[in-house]
Amino acid sequence: MFNFAKKLNLGRIVALDYGKVRTGVAVTDELQLIASGLTTVKTVDLIEFLKKYVSAESVEKFIVGEPRQMDNTPSQAEELIRPFLKHLGRTFKDIPIERQDERFTSKMALQSMIDGGIKKKQRQNKALVDEISATLILQAYLNKK
Repeated sequence: MFNFAKKLNLGRIVALDYGKVRTGVAVTDELQLIASGLTTVKTVDLIEFLKKYVSAESVEKFIVGEPRQMDNTPSQAEELIRPFLKHLGRTFKDIPIERQDERFTSKMALQSMIDGGIKKKQRQNKALVDEISATLILQAYLNKK
């Protein structure tokens, strides 16, 4: 890619759709133009997964989904996320963390699966929904930038 990203010193942006059981992970390309689903990780294994990823790839920042109610107040899921954010910040001191509204991402993920012709049985794969949701969170962040 002509080392353009290296000359600009761009790292990837990693987005997380954090959940109690599993977390969807999405990343940008090195030029931070395209959001792509990476995987879904058991939440208990997430920090170790991110340590390995960060050791292999240059990561500029983390984007963590911010669950909100329709009235814009934090949802109950935010209580689970706050301790994780502290742990993430302590583990990766040099990588900033930003938040992105994640309202409707699960519904949009399911709709994109339907639109993409994914069969009903595959749409029940919650891990795939989480990965697509992380991708939608990241794409919303990139669109805002």
